[in-house]
Amino acid sequence: MPRFEFVIGKGDAVREAGAVLTDDFGAALRAIAEQADVTEGETLAIGVPGFPPARYAFVVPLTGRGTWQPEIPRLAA
Repeated sequence: MPRFEFVIGKGDAVREAGAVLTDDFGAALRAIAEQADVTEGETLAIGVPGFPPARYAFVVPLTGRGTWQPEIPRLAA
């Protein structure tokens, strides 16, 4: 079972870090969303050791239920 390591925070500030053991990436995202008290604008970096993490931003759409949305890297001007 893969071990997904994660960091939740805002900007450079880390609020929570840990690991989740799940069968797949989707289950890891769901487990973190259910367990962590996340607010809009916070970010999630998640991955497995040895690979760069995937980055997500927590957004609350008009439907009112928050979700993780892939973060789009900004290019330097």
